Amino acid sequence: MVGDVATEEQIQAIRHDLGFDRPLYIQYLSYMYDLLHLNFGTSLNSRLPVIREISAAFPTTIELTIVGLIFGVAIGLPLGVLAALNREKMIDHFLRAFSLGCYSFPIYVTGILLQLAVSVRLGMLPVAGRIASTADIPKITGLYVLDSLLTLNFAVMFDALAHLVLPGMTMGIYLLPMISRISRAGMIEALTEDYIVTARAKGLAESTVVYRHALRNALLPTITVIGMNFAGLLGGSMLTETVFSLPGLGRLMYRAISSRDFSMIQGIVVVYTLIVVAVNTIIDIGYRFLDPRVKY
Repeated sequence: MVGDVATEEQIQAIRHDLGFDRPLYIQYLSYMYDLLHLNFGTSLNSRLPVIREISAAFPTTIELTIVGLIFGVAIGLPLGVLAALNREKMIDHFLRAFSLGCYSFPIYVTGILLQLAVSVRLGMLPVAGRIASTADIPKITGLYVLDSLLTLNFAVMFDALAHLVLPGMTMGIYLLPMISRISRAGMIEALTEDYIVTARAKGLAESTVVYRHALRNALLPTITVIGMNFAGLLGGSMLTETVFSLPGLGRLMYRAISSRDFSMIQGIVVVYTLIVVAVNTIIDIGYRFLDPRVKY
């Protein structure tokens, strides 16, 4: 922090300001007290409070993660159901191979390929960034799509959505194979249950049997997998945000690691942990709405 040519007095002054001259247990208790109050200290690079920088970057990561989840579920779930309904047929083998291919691509490779194909070659979507430089949007929640919707600025809303498509697809392709495989396995298991045989014996339409009875029960393990992989999705946001130049938590973490900004790294890790715990808690509560047999 003070460079290689600092005097001993300067070093001791910094140690005193950081509290390193106090007993270790006092340092620990002080850190835990600050942690409970979301006081992560000051960034070693910007000299700004860590919580302020995290608060500014947090909405970008939330928007990206939501769009990634939407893409992953919207594509992976139907593919898993389609594969289960055509078990061991050609389309089933093709879809499993497709999922394996998607799983084999690292996130940063997928992002760069989408940039080259969709943005550079076809010129259809923005290559990077969160919004056009000329766009003017008031910051209410920090979520550009929501803020533009609240202010009825639909032009900015569509521009923000256009900037989210490619990074959202990148995150969705990362999640797609897991959702597809688990939903396929869940559907295959559900279709062999006695209540499915009973539903068919009652003369219900096949679509009702599949989508109302089997799919609802097959969703439980799928939702569990989404919750368990949410931490990986947040980790994937670091690569995605770096490739697409999005000012989110992932890119902030990348910069902090590159510059050894330990205060920032610790703060972001704590926030990631809180998000993962919150998401898994919400998913556990959501079981009750999918399966009435679940009691709390």
